[in-house]
Amino acid sequence: MQTWYPTRKRTENANVEVFRRWLKTNRGLDFDDYTALQRWSATDITQFWGAVWAYFDIAADAPYDQVLADETMPGAQWFPGATLNYVDQIFRHRHPDAVAIIDESEPGGAGRRTLSWAELERQVGAVADTLRRSGVGHGDRVVGYLPNIAEAVVAFLATASLGAIWASCGQDYSAPAAVDRLGQLEPKALIAADGYHYGGKAHDRREAIGYIRSHIPSLDATIVIPRIGLATAGLAPITTWAEAAAGDTALETTPVAFDHPLWVLFSSGTSGRPKGIVHGHGGVVLEHLKSMSFHLDISPGDTYFWYTSPSWMMWNFQVAGLLVGATIVCYDGSPGFPTTDTLWALADRNRVTHLGTSPAYLQACEKGQHAPAAEHDLSTLETLGVTGSVLPPASYHWVAEHVGSDVQVASMTGGTDVVSAFATAVPTVPVQAGEIPVVSLGAALEAWDEDGNALIGDVGEMVLTKPMPSMPVHFWNDPDGKRYRDAYFDTYPGVWRHGDWITISDHGSVVVHGRSDSTLNRNGVRMGSSDIYQAAEKLPEVRESLVIGVEYPDGTYWMPLFVTLADDTVLDDDLTRTICDTIRRDASPRHVPDEILAAPAIPHTRTGKKLEIPIKRLFQGAPVDAVIDPQAVDDAAALQWYIDLAAQRNRTSEDTH
Repeated sequence: MQTWYPTRKRTENANVEVFRRWLKTNRGLDFDDYTALQRWSATDITQFWGAVWAYFDIAADAPYDQVLADETMPGAQWFPGATLNYVDQIFRHRHPDAVAIIDESEPGGAGRRTLSWAELERQVGAVADTLRRSGVGHGDRVVGYLPNIAEAVVAFLATASLGAIWASCGQDYSAPAAVDRLGQLEPKALIAADGYHYGGKAHDRREAIGYIRSHIPSLDATIVIPRIGLATAGLAPITTWAEAAAGDTALETTPVAFDHPLWVLFSSGTSGRPKGIVHGHGGVVLEHLKSMSFHLDISPGDTYFWYTSPSWMMWNFQVAGLLVGATIVCYDGSPGFPTTDTLWALADRNRVTHLGTSPAYLQACEKGQHAPAAEHDLSTLETLGVTGSVLPPASYHWVAEHVGSDVQVASMTGGTDVVSAFATAVPTVPVQAGEIPVVSLGAALEAWDEDGNALIGDVGEMVLTKPMPSMPVHFWNDPDGKRYRDAYFDTYPGVWRHGDWITISDHGSVVVHGRSDSTLNRNGVRMGSSDIYQAAEKLPEVRESLVIGVEYPDGTYWMPLFVTLADDTVLDDDLTRTICDTIRRDASPRHVPDEILAAPAIPHTRTGKKLEIPIKRLFQGAPVDAVIDPQAVDDAAALQWYIDLAAQRNRTSEDTH
C-alpha cells in the first residue's frame, strides 16, 4: 500500500530529474524513468560516475586520467591522476552571510547558536593553522572525542584541509573504548570537549580526556572545547578552543589523490577490536553529492538535521549536507528529553526540511501517542529519513497520519562500510509501507542464493557485483588486505557480500529482513528477525524485543524471544498467548518462538543495532571475551543479564547430558 506519492511539481523540480534532463542534453542519454536511469547507472558505472563528476563540476586541482582503471573488487582504481580536497567542495558554493550550521543543546545546556558560512570558513582556516603549527600535516591523524556540536565539524574540516586523516567517537564512549578505537591510528592531535549534555545532565569528561592522553603516547597536542564550561587547567598543557580558532588565517587546502584517506570509521566492535575502515576524499565527495542531491533531494536553502553522534557514520552523512550548500543542525542531547517529541520541536524551531531519525524513535513517539504535526509546525518538513534498523510497515502509516501525508519517508540501508546507502528513496518514486523504494544510483545491488544466482521476489544475500567509489580504500593496520577480503569477499570471490538478507521486488523496491549471519533457520526454512520484531513490537505491552536461533551440537534448535515490557506489565500466560498469536497472524506460524522471556532491557551496539549474533553465541557456549567487547555495548548491565542467563542455561544443559 502506498503511503506517499510524489506530486507533479515535486517530480519536475527534483534534483534527480534535473540530472536526467542534463544527461539527455549533454550526453545524449535518454531515460524514461528512474528505473531505467538506475539500471544504466549500475551497468555502465564508468560512464555514470564520469557524468556525476561532470554534472557537479568537481573542484579538482588535477584532472583524472580515466574514470575507472581497474574494476576488480577489492582494489578498484577510481579516477587515477586526479587530485582534489573534500574541503574545496564544501566551500565552493557557500553564501558568506547564510547560516551553515545551527548548534543546539538540551534545555539547560549550551543553548542555540549559528555559524555563518563566512564564520565557518574562518574557524576552519584558524584551526587548520593551529594544527599545522602543532606539526600536523599530510597523512597524519587527528582524532576527536566530542559530542555532536559545531566544533566537531570545524575540527574535521580543518583536519581534512591539511590532507590529514580524521577519526572521532562520541563522549558516551568510555575512555578505554575510545582508546581502543582512536589509539590504533597513533594520532598526533586530540580535539575534545570538557563534557556533553544528555538526559538533563551535564557529563564531565575531563577525567576521560586525561586517560586518553596518557594511553595514546603519539599525541603531541590537545585542543579542549568548553562545552559545559568546566575549568581545564588540570589538563595542561592544552590549547583552548578560543586560542585554536582565533585569528583570520586564510583557509588553504592541500590537494590529495582521489583515494587519499579522508577519515577512518570504526566497526561496532561487538567482537574483537573495532576495525578501522578507511575512506578516500574523492569517493566520499562523489557518493555524498549523489546521495544528498539525487536521493534526499537537498539543495541550498534547505535545513538538514539527522539525530546522530560522531561515533556513527550518519554524522559524516549529516556533514555532507554542506557539500550541496544546505544548512545542517548539530544537536547535543537526548532525543527523549525533556519529552519524547524533542526532535519534532527542534524541527519546528529550526524550520527543518529534511529530518533523520531511527525506527525506535518513531515507535516511541507512536507509543507515547504523540501527534507531531498537530503539536508542532512541521510545514517545512519534506523528507523524513530513517535508518539504523528495519522500519516496520505500521510506522509508515503512523508518519502519514501524524507527521504528514506529504512527508516522504526515506528509509535506507547501507553502512559504515561505504558511508552511504545501497538502497534508499528518491523523490520521483512512490513509497510503499515496509519497502525501501529503490536501489541507489550507481549500486549494482542484487539478492543472491547460495550458488550465486540472482533472485527477484525471493530472499537472498545482499551483494554488489560492481564497485562503488566510496568502498573502503583499505582497513587500518591490514597491510596485506586479508581482513578486508575476509569481511566482504570470502563467500563470493570478486563480489561484495554485505551480510544483510534482502528481497528485491519485481518493481525494484528492497525489503531488509535482518543480518544474514543471524538468520533464523527452522527446519531448513530461513526467516528474518525483523518480521518478528514488527509483529511483537506493535503491541502496546511490548517496548522492544530480540530473537535468536540457537543451533546446538546435538542438532536441536531453540528460538527464544526476549521482550521488554511497558510499565506495570507482567508477562503472564495471556500476554504470552497474545504475542504468539500476533506473530502467527502477522508473520507466519514458523515465526512463533519456542519461548518468550521477559528481559530487563535489550542491549545494542552504540549505533542502535540489536546484539543478535553475540547473544546467540553466548547461548551456544562461547566465552564472553570471544564474542563481545562490553565497551561496544550501549548498556553493559543489560548485557550482563544475558551473560548470566546463558551461563545458567548452558550449565543446566551440561548437567542434563
